Amino acid sequence: MKKLIPVAVAMVLSACAVHRQANVTDADANSGVVRLTYGQAMLQSATTDNYVANGTATKQCQQMGYAAAVPFGQPVTTCTVTSGSLCMNESVTLQYQCRGIAVTPTQNTYY
Repeated sequence: MKKLIPVAVAMVLSACAVHRQANVTDADANSGVVRLTYGQAMLQSATTDNYVANGTATKQCQQMGYAAAVPFGQPVTTCTVTSGSLCMNESVTLQYQCRGIAVTPTQNTYY
């Protein structure tokens, strides 16, 4: 019983919040959808900075010719690693819709 107490305390303390950087995993110019994904291990409560994630999605949208990105839908959580019936690692996907038309300045040369 004495050995179980430190194990239980370690499990409770390991269920802490960690910060993850969401990276672009899918970008479709035709539909204007950008997906960002970050990982989350078992007993972790991973979070990402929404401002940074929106900036990453907007940058990807601008590379595809759109002006900005707007978050839509709920985060989609998918189990990526299982051990028996336990999910050991999850993937969290954030979706963004690209909006507007990016205007690129043209260089006029007058002679």
